[in-house]
Amino acid sequence: MSISVRTGRKRAAAAVLAAALLAGGAVGCGSEKSDEAGEDISPAAAVKKAADKTEDLTSFTFRMKGTVPEDGRVRADAAMSTKPLAMSMKMTAPDQGPEKVEMRFVGGAVYLGGGKEAAKEMDGKSWIKFDAKTMGKGGGKSAGGSVSSQAENNPADQSTLLTGSKDLKKVGSETVGGVETTRYTGTVTLDRMRELGKNEDAAAKKRHAKSIKQYEDMGIEKLTMDLWVDGEDHTKQFRARGKGDKGPLDMTITFLDYNKPVHVEAPPKNLVMDIAKEMKGLQS
Repeated sequence: MSISVRTGRKRAAAAVLAAALLAGGAVGCGSEKSDEAGEDISPAAAVKKAADKTEDLTSFTFRMKGTVPEDGRVRADAAMSTKPLAMSMKMTAPDQGPEKVEMRFVGGAVYLGGGKEAAKEMDGKSWIKFDAKTMGKGGGKSAGGSVSSQAENNPADQSTLLTGSKDLKKVGSETVGGVETTRYTGTVTLDRMRELGKNEDAAAKKRHAKSIKQYEDMGIEKLTMDLWVDGEDHTKQFRARGKGDKGPLDMTITFLDYNKPVHVEAPPKNLVMDIAKEMKGLQS
């Protein structure tokens, strides 16, 4: 398989993964709903309450559509498990090429599959394997390490970033995918995100820092976020928009299910090209 084809397929996957992490699995906002005492709670309190629910998420499925800086349009259907950590995603990135790409993250490795078209260029092998441990050695930023690093993030962590919004407000009621929801909108800057991160525990700081890094890499300093929240304080749909130095971010994620079993398996070994081994062969 040529280096250009490998790079294009890796970039397509990275674009969708980055979007998942950036616009990710917010578990939402319940502004102006009633608490147990029957009293309305503020938008900020509702966002905090819903953000706390992310701790209960062990898996989720979602659909995403939009654009990301530099890589353009992306579409994907995905399922993710947090315990154990695994993800399966089928994606297209029309501005990077017509190929459909499947990504699987399992056992600490990322597998990218292009089906029969990829097999024609890789001596019958239809999957490329990126191993973070081996690809990260030797200094520099490896393609495999970059994709794996993105896959290892939990997109649900993104919901905590909205707690930093100072202008959160209710827009109104809307139906999304047959579900009655309430829509909310707000803006938040990276400076505000960094400020809030100072008060978190070590594990939360690490997750928070990874989320912020994604925006920094795109040159985005301010985000506009919209959430469509169902009656159980779960986000049914989430949209994130921002202007980066490499182009605009505008990604919408629609959640399909929560806490249902997600099983991800590595592709058969005879169909996999291991990039780490290929690179080692080239060096020798």
